[in-house]
Amino acid sequence: MKMNGARILVEELIHQGVRVIFGYPGGAVLDIYNELYLASDRIGHVLTAHEQGAAHAADGYARASGKTGVVLATSGPGATNLVTGIANAYLDSVPMVAITGNVAVNSLGKDSFQEVDIVGITQPVVKHNFMVRDIKDLQKTIIEAFEIANSGRKGPVLIDIPKNVQSAEYEYIEDLKVPSVVKKPRKSECGSIDEVVEMIKKAKKPFIYAGGGVVAAGAQKEVLELSKRVDAAIGLSMMGITSVPASYPLNLGMCGMHGKYPSIKAQSECDLLLAVGVRFSDRATGDLNEYTKKCMTVHIDIDRAEIGKNVSPDVSLWGDVKEILAKILEELPEERHPEWVSELEGYKNEMILPAPKPYGPEAIIEEVHRHCTEDTVVATDVGQHQMWTMQFYPFEKPHTLLTSGGLGTMGYGLGAAIGGCIAARGRRTVLFTGDGSFGMNLNEMATAVSQELPITIVIFDNDVLGMVRQWQTIFYDCHYSQTILDRKTDFPALAKAFGADGYAVYTMEDLQKALDAADKSQGPVLIDCHIDMDEKVLPMIPPGRSIKDMIVEG
Repeated sequence: MKMNGARILVEELIHQGVRVIFGYPGGAVLDIYNELYLASDRIGHVLTAHEQGAAHAADGYARASGKTGVVLATSGPGATNLVTGIANAYLDSVPMVAITGNVAVNSLGKDSFQEVDIVGITQPVVKHNFMVRDIKDLQKTIIEAFEIANSGRKGPVLIDIPKNVQSAEYEYIEDLKVPSVVKKPRKSECGSIDEVVEMIKKAKKPFIYAGGGVVAAGAQKEVLELSKRVDAAIGLSMMGITSVPASYPLNLGMCGMHGKYPSIKAQSECDLLLAVGVRFSDRATGDLNEYTKKCMTVHIDIDRAEIGKNVSPDVSLWGDVKEILAKILEELPEERHPEWVSELEGYKNEMILPAPKPYGPEAIIEEVHRHCTEDTVVATDVGQHQMWTMQFYPFEKPHTLLTSGGLGTMGYGLGAAIGGCIAARGRRTVLFTGDGSFGMNLNEMATAVSQELPITIVIFDNDVLGMVRQWQTIFYDCHYSQTILDRKTDFPALAKAFGADGYAVYTMEDLQKALDAADKSQGPVLIDCHIDMDEKVLPMIPPGRSIKDMIVEG
């Protein structure tokens, strides 16, 4: 059946299983928006306040649903406004297809109105990108884009479609078959499963370091079974926080700079480190000379480029982590290590941090959690509140955490919460944010209100850029250069101006009342929690250092 390029795009998106797009219209995508209007009973569209918010919403939708997030923007500034969101998805391995319009092919390279080389701009932060110069390539390109975004290490793909391609006509083929463009691991390129099994059998202090690759591969069950079979401790990267239930006794929590002491200590004392679906971020490893000093290391990952990039393993296995772990479990006998389990229990009592305040970050997060279920989707922005969430919120299920890891994007949270709430089919969603981060993209309150999304927005309002100020306190002799936010924004009043409910909180009693009100609300509710600007995220390992240099008091 013949149809124009814009309709081919919409029909193929529907065929790929896309049910909602996040975007913002403009001149170079009007043909596409016209076709979305005509197909509105089959595919939805969420109009955001800004293209960056749309990209973060598509990211949050993908993380919460396990599906591909799709974002649409016009040419020029519309396209460039997507770049931070695309880069965020790239560094956190989130499947996304970004679609941009562009000027007609015969106008390219002539500095036409709202023309930018978005393919060139995004080259370093996508798995692949396409400019479709000929209508005959459009449907094939869309199919390839979805395959690339979801294969191997997942990530964003951009499709740039000039205006004349959108309006040109060509044959649309339902169920079009396109040869795969993805290279899969060959057995000869992988290490030996038998060798890894023997290493696990010989280990007395096994430690599993689980990352976002576990969640992406759906390998939570296999990681848990491996731990149970050999009494392996589990430490988590930030992207892997939801890979193992917080209630599992051998889950010691997040590793790294602001991780939990038992997890960091266990990793430093283990004799076998099984790294599964991680990239060994500098924030997680610290001093590389100390990191694997006492242990053998096995690295299992879908991305061959990550193996040996930061940490050189003794053995590596390249491929789907779920399949590899299943093969290991087929050959691995049960092996108990009661002495190791006892040692791990001791770590939990070895370091005593300052007692939490009756009203402070830990108490606030615990109270919010009491109003949540295991299925509640939780988003964060970036800063102290993000680390407090990782430390104190007990995640039990995968796909319930939306946070910016690799890029560390302030302003990510509200857009992500919007996408996550839509993926959760309107179940109440929580956003933990800071007064600095929230100010970055607070315009998306308009989106949350217009979509009537039940999002509880909890602001840790300390009148400073908390994490930067913490570093200035510890490393820069308290030289607080440009980190005090003396704007005194009335966030509850701002929420009300957008049409949402807002509450100022100074005590636990205030918080409980605000959360009770949020539970009864059908839309977004903002809860502005005023806290002490001197609150710190502890423990903390200074960058490039080891557990020996851990800071436990502010």
